[in-house]
Amino acid sequence: MSDTGYAVVAILVTAAVTWSLRALPFAALSPLRAGATARHLGTRMPAGVMVILVVYCLRDLPVTDVRALAPLIALAVTVGLHLWRRNALLSILAGTTVHVALASTVFAR
Repeated sequence: MSDTGYAVVAILVTAAVTWSLRALPFAALSPLRAGATARHLGTRMPAGVMVILVVYCLRDLPVTDVRALAPLIALAVTVGLHLWRRNALLSILAGTTVHVALASTVFAR
């Protein structure tokens, strides 16, 4: 077999195995997704994940440094916009934009 043919076969086999391993849990556990526990986790997990991410991002924030204002202002923008518009994508994108803009201009070293 030529080198090109071998590479194509190797890529196809790798893609098939990767796809199968990712699809298998959904196929095997689909009856469990209709349960009350799965519905409860589906409604509560997004907020829990966001809280964990906020705590993780702000845990080492030096409160005595003026550069700490950039993430705090961005957090305030994100929370305020989300409470106002109830659109997670909009609030996350706006908060990220505010943080990048502040960190690279106003609070740059």
